[in-house]
Amino acid sequence: MTTAVSFRELVSEIRDTGYLTHSLLYYPARFIPQVPRFCLRNYTKDGDWVIDPFAGSGTVGLEAALMNRNAILIDINPLLNHIVPAKILFQHAYLELHILQKMLDDMMQASSAFYRPTWKNLEYWYDPNILEKLCQYWGWVNKLESNPYQTILIIVLLKASKRFSYAEHKTPKLFRSKVKQKEMHNLLQGDWESTLKDFIYKTTFDVYARLITLARLRKQSQSNVLYYGGVDSSDPSVFEKSEIRSKAVQALITSPPYLQAQEYIRTAKLELYWLGYTEEEVKAVSRLEIPYRLALGRISTPTLEHIRGAIHRQDLIALLDSYFYYTLLSLENAAKTVDSGGRLCVFVGNPKIEGVEVVIWQVIAEYFQERGYEIENVYEDEIKNRQLFRNRKNKNPEGMRSEFLLIMKKS
Repeated sequence: MTTAVSFRELVSEIRDTGYLTHSLLYYPARFIPQVPRFCLRNYTKDGDWVIDPFAGSGTVGLEAALMNRNAILIDINPLLNHIVPAKILFQHAYLELHILQKMLDDMMQASSAFYRPTWKNLEYWYDPNILEKLCQYWGWVNKLESNPYQTILIIVLLKASKRFSYAEHKTPKLFRSKVKQKEMHNLLQGDWESTLKDFIYKTTFDVYARLITLARLRKQSQSNVLYYGGVDSSDPSVFEKSEIRSKAVQALITSPPYLQAQEYIRTAKLELYWLGYTEEEVKAVSRLEIPYRLALGRISTPTLEHIRGAIHRQDLIALLDSYFYYTLLSLENAAKTVDSGGRLCVFVGNPKIEGVEVVIWQVIAEYFQERGYEIENVYEDEIKNRQLFRNRKNKNPEGMRSEFLLIMKKS
């Protein structure tokens, strides 16, 4: 029933999943860009609109912009509002490198400016000396007038503030590991300030090169990207916005959150606090993540009923109900913007609960078949690279072996 493919081979022009600005900031479970590129190439044409109700770090939006398509991006994480202007919409193709160098030098010497996030747990994540230095850098950058150089420096400081914390900076969820604590201990025994400065300079020039390249590639593009961070796509009123309703959308292209790993807000906490969000604001959006929401209804499809019957723990059944209720509601809301004849392109894996495989693509397919959609294809892509937590218990140590791209046509 599925077609075995390798999207890395089908979209061979993309050789690096972090190319251009895709790796501008770390984001968990990031969509590999080959998948949206495949969908855009096969199911849309120049000038078409696409929508992604689980936009994450904006992978679909960037690929759409590079292919002269337009995109509507929605995500509960407000970090999207800070990622898109740099990662996708940066238009300054001819910035002066010597000006950026001078700004870095000035920032390093600044001592009077100061910005400290309003988070009571801040000291838990930082050595006090490093924290003071970061607060000085952020204070200096925040006092700048809004300009493209400031955009670059904010991205750099977000990376530095995570890298020089006690938090793991390349794994999901905000947590202190023994490995990272040892790494920071060794750093603090030496000239940590020079190491921090070297990191900032090196990262700045890398970000500068990526953004300049992006701006030059997009110089002739007419593509538009609408983005809504901190917005719940399971709320149908979101899609009643006039700027969304007026678009003729040809494809919904998305990768919903993982069933048992919705840690996107927690992973981004440090970044959100440095960007000025309050504890209440972060807690409010954290409560929108699927594991913490009680389903207001119960989805029923043949496959889902079979899975429910094989699971014994009530808390896991509640998690399953919550996941499919909010995921399918979000997909259905977004799918209503898609024109007749348009496509639903959903990229998901099949996790296990209590040893029971949850065939997510099949549940989604059954749900939308009842709503007038036809299955065109289901592509199975074997996972090549898998990053797991070391020294931690894992209920599924081998992880998912494949991910699936479900293609459905709106009739």
